[in-house]
Amino acid sequence: MKGYKQWAAVMMSLLLGVAVSACGNQGTAESAYPSKQVEYIVPYSAGGGVDLVARAAADYLSKEWGQPIVVVNKAGGGGAVGAEYALKQAKNDGYTALAVNVSNTTMLAAGMKTPPITNEDQVYTARIGKGTLAFAVKADAPWKDFAEFSAWVRANPEQLTWTSVGPAGFSAFGVAEWLDVIGADFAKTRMIVTKGASDSVPKVAGGHAVLAVHTVGEIMPMLQAGKVKILAVSGDTRSPFLPDVPTAEEQGIQGLSVFWWTGVSFAKGTPESVIRKWEEAIAKMEKDPAFLQKLSEIQVEPAYAASEAFTKETQTETTYYLELATKKGIRK
Repeated sequence: MKGYKQWAAVMMSLLLGVAVSACGNQGTAESAYPSKQVEYIVPYSAGGGVDLVARAAADYLSKEWGQPIVVVNKAGGGGAVGAEYALKQAKNDGYTALAVNVSNTTMLAAGMKTPPITNEDQVYTARIGKGTLAFAVKADAPWKDFAEFSAWVRANPEQLTWTSVGPAGFSAFGVAEWLDVIGADFAKTRMIVTKGASDSVPKVAGGHAVLAVHTVGEIMPMLQAGKVKILAVSGDTRSPFLPDVPTAEEQGIQGLSVFWWTGVSFAKGTPESVIRKWEEAIAKMEKDPAFLQKLSEIQVEPAYAASEAFTKETQTETTYYLELATKKGIRK
């Protein structure tokens, strides 16, 4: 009996040792992430707002973690192609991140009855930045301010032409909300399909469309060149990049809430430790002066939101955009 007890004690000690070792190895594996290159998928072409923010973040995180965070552009389908790759085709092991943004998430879900990507396909990890919506017309357009322009559109909706990448694009939701607020007939206006801001703003500057609705950063080059003028920005405060341009609210047009944002998400099933590590690193990044300077240079405002808050906000936003899309006939 004594021999059996000694044998049992030895076996128990060995089993506990294995268990402790396993836990230790697991902790080491988690703390070692990332142990190799991470692909940061940008579902749009290089040079746009989402791409520039992602590159600034990748540069910071590469230095922070000592591993390359490589931006890979996979454009197409209004952001859906790259999103599908990151969320449905790549492994959910934390080595494929998605540069997620409003157009290929909440607006996509609201604008399409069967969207290729939904909120349920991803873990919203952290929001990084936001962009204020700006309403731009040709530099020599006759309207002196946004209130006068809105009154003209309300009286002549059939004369309003506006640019967008498609009926469920960012600009479409911005225009639809504004027309709803001022009581203009959305159905009588005409959308001109473009490839994005780099295509649509020149169309307005050249007189081929009346209005372009994009972020301040996207319109800034043509504004600085004197080709267009911005009549208003949305939100309840002026843009820090255009302090002399009044908000729509200041001009008596209240309730414009559409705004641009971008952040990071991962496929469902990605290890919780990976989500937490990105979340914490981005929170730290948003306090880094060099990173904040990079955001300022591309006219993007820091807008950090941790995973839980980010997820709740996207759910609320999706509900709102779904109602707007249904009401205005955008949903297809």
